[in-house]
Amino acid sequence: MAKTKENSTIQENKKAAFQECPVTYVMEKIGGYWKPIILFHLLSGNKRYSDLRKSIPAITEKMLIQHLKQLEADNLVLREARPVVPPHVTYSLTKAGEALKPVLYAMAVWAVGDSKENATTFRRNLKTFPGFAG
Repeated sequence: MAKTKENSTIQENKKAAFQECPVTYVMEKIGGYWKPIILFHLLSGNKRYSDLRKSIPAITEKMLIQHLKQLEADNLVLREARPVVPPHVTYSLTKAGEALKPVLYAMAVWAVGDSKENATTFRRNLKTFPGFAG
């Protein structure tokens, strides 16, 4: 992938949008395919890496690791490593990540209402998320 110049017009426009538009800011933090899914699964509590892999079977290891690092850098996810053998690493939401709960739940409620064919399955699966009222 070609590296973009730091001072290119596209980068300046993106930076301006990031600073001026709240939706652009949110999309920069949680945008993409996997980040909202990872965050949604962490709403039900702390998870080890292997638990996240099992709960999101379609994600590759590379993408999960990459997005967890980005979410940690954006202060949405906390990575806690215990100094034991074998390593014990857990991921949890920070306060900023927890604050996204209404947004992620709103997405789930919308999906239940929009997808008539999957609504029953969605509702059944959402029962595992504490506090979900949809």
